[in-house]
Amino acid sequence: MSTVTNTTTASTDAGAATVRRVLQRQILPLDSDVDVLPLYLDPDDAVLDEDKYVVGGNRGAKELNAASIRQKTSSGRGVRPDQVLSRTALQIPRGDKISFGTYFNAFPASYWRRWTVVTAVTLQVTVRGAGATVIVNKSMANGRQQKVDSAVTESDGDTTLTFELPLGPFIDGGWYWYDVLAGQGDVAVTSAEWSALVPADRAEHGTVDLAITTMNRPDFCADLLAQLGTPELLDYLDSVFVMEQGTQKVADSPAFPAARDGLGDKLRVIEQGNLGGSGGYARGQLESVRKGTATYAMMMDDDVVCEPEGIIRAVTFADLARRPTIVGGHMFSLFAKSRLHSFGEIVQPYRFWWMSPKDSYNDWDFGARNLRSARWLHKRADVDFNGWFMCLIPRRVLEEIGLSLPLFIKWDDSEYGLRAKAAGFPTVTFPGAAVWHVPWTDKNDAVDWQAYFHQRNRFVAALLHSSYPKGGGLLGESVAFDLAHLVSMQYSTVELRLQALEDVLAGPHGLHGMLPDRLGEINALRKQFTDAQLHADPDDFPPVRREKPPRKGKDMADVPGRLSKLVTAGLAPIRQLRKPRSLAGEFPEVEIRAMDAKWYRIANFDSAVVSMNDGTSAALYVRDRDRYKALVRRSLELHRRFRRDWDDIAAQYRAALGEITSPQTWEQTFAPWTGEDER
Repeated sequence: MSTVTNTTTASTDAGAATVRRVLQRQILPLDSDVDVLPLYLDPDDAVLDEDKYVVGGNRGAKELNAASIRQKTSSGRGVRPDQVLSRTALQIPRGDKISFGTYFNAFPASYWRRWTVVTAVTLQVTVRGAGATVIVNKSMANGRQQKVDSAVTESDGDTTLTFELPLGPFIDGGWYWYDVLAGQGDVAVTSAEWSALVPADRAEHGTVDLAITTMNRPDFCADLLAQLGTPELLDYLDSVFVMEQGTQKVADSPAFPAARDGLGDKLRVIEQGNLGGSGGYARGQLESVRKGTATYAMMMDDDVVCEPEGIIRAVTFADLARRPTIVGGHMFSLFAKSRLHSFGEIVQPYRFWWMSPKDSYNDWDFGARNLRSARWLHKRADVDFNGWFMCLIPRRVLEEIGLSLPLFIKWDDSEYGLRAKAAGFPTVTFPGAAVWHVPWTDKNDAVDWQAYFHQRNRFVAALLHSSYPKGGGLLGESVAFDLAHLVSMQYSTVELRLQALEDVLAGPHGLHGMLPDRLGEINALRKQFTDAQLHADPDDFPPVRREKPPRKGKDMADVPGRLSKLVTAGLAPIRQLRKPRSLAGEFPEVEIRAMDAKWYRIANFDSAVVSMNDGTSAALYVRDRDRYKALVRRSLELHRRFRRDWDDIAAQYRAALGEITSPQTWEQTFAPWTGEDER
């Protein structure tokens, strides 16, 4: 440790030319939003509560364990927004201690250790004021923390403290971070940087083409473009492609002119038909590959708030990766900004379903449980893919394995991660790179028009990548899902799922042709079903009326046990063969709130008014015995066909993969809109 000024000059290390490169800098929020402060700063009033995590192995103990892990450990004293002096500087009052062991300011050492050429880092912290103690800490993969080093400032002016830190101990997980204690008086942490000596041929940072697909979110998208125009980010941007697929144009937003001025000639708005997310992202990928001047292309949703520093960090990490690597960011809730959606995503191979690893926790609130006290966050999370709400892909990967599959929405990002992994290109979901996004928990896309794309695209991805005979557990689970929807009187959902399977059987070469029109066709089909006809006014429905009261006075709030659910699962499909109760055709038997709309509850009724997850509307579900029997027969027959012909269908899709994801094929799909006016 020493007090030196920052150096960025080239040096020699063991005879090899190296250069010092900044990996990560201390950052503070762009505005005074107190909700995001826990992601940047952490008052040092929480302890690493280690023993709480060992509570046994049965189900009750695991639930207790999960609850205790989420318990709030901070006293809530917090950091005042007026302590934030600038993007990089923080004022710390006398006697206070602030930890930078946070999502955006801790250094994810294990990720750099595992995936990059970096073997050691240098931390330089600049403090203004005497008597400040800077303490460097590290954690192990099990979350236990250790003090590494410390130093005290002696001058009233600026002092830069330097710490040399190896990455060797971080093979399975762990972070570095620093805490600052103000002793004799107020101090200001004016800056901090993590840097490393890297090979001279990696001295220059890469550039990125941003690909943003937008559909009738003009103000959201224009605000995002304004965020991207920050001076420190502009040097990293090659182009910003906005694929305009809606009727409400981003160019018509009042915020667009200023955003356009901020990006200058880097911005291109490309208008085309609604080809979904995959069609929009594929256009951005194609433009990036054809232009050939950017190192990377980054997929980004239009309805996000971006932390610009995250893009710089993703580019830096990818620049120094051992091999071409897809680098993704995390997603925080736009409405509760300290809540993390997921720390990483995998495709469970036997079920062939996306999920977070079982040793992680979804919807994690950093405002309640900080990084330092959450032991599970210190183990490195290895992933199969990253969502395209923020995902950087090297141009070399696009050139070697092709562009997105023409899936409209759903599974395009996860399939691409699996395809890249099979070709030797890993995906890393990188801590410190993130966006804030509208949370998916407010939607129920398993029952609306998106059910078609969930089913079709999951099967397409499984045919391409499943390593299990007949897709493992996919077919059995798919039948079970159909039955769950059917006993819930969600006939439109099952109809769409079966349409999806029929389209899969039609072969891979029809996927491109369906992009412009399939959404309209399935929406028209849905409107024929009462369970898909949504009403905002509760008085649009007949009043609730029942022939008999609930058995033993049981209410919707009662949560059935596991045995009761199993009995319901066995009897509910048989009950559907009985004639519905006479009044159920005219009057709903019950009103069911969205949070209670589980199959094992709905299956007990012959009609119900069911609320939607977004809280804006409801639909009338009515049991139809004949429709139920017809859909069951179709479902069983289609799944039998897949089980019989799985290998042949999979071979057909795998043989066509290169062609249907090629730039040439995508150019044909985009031909009707090529040459459209661009802004």
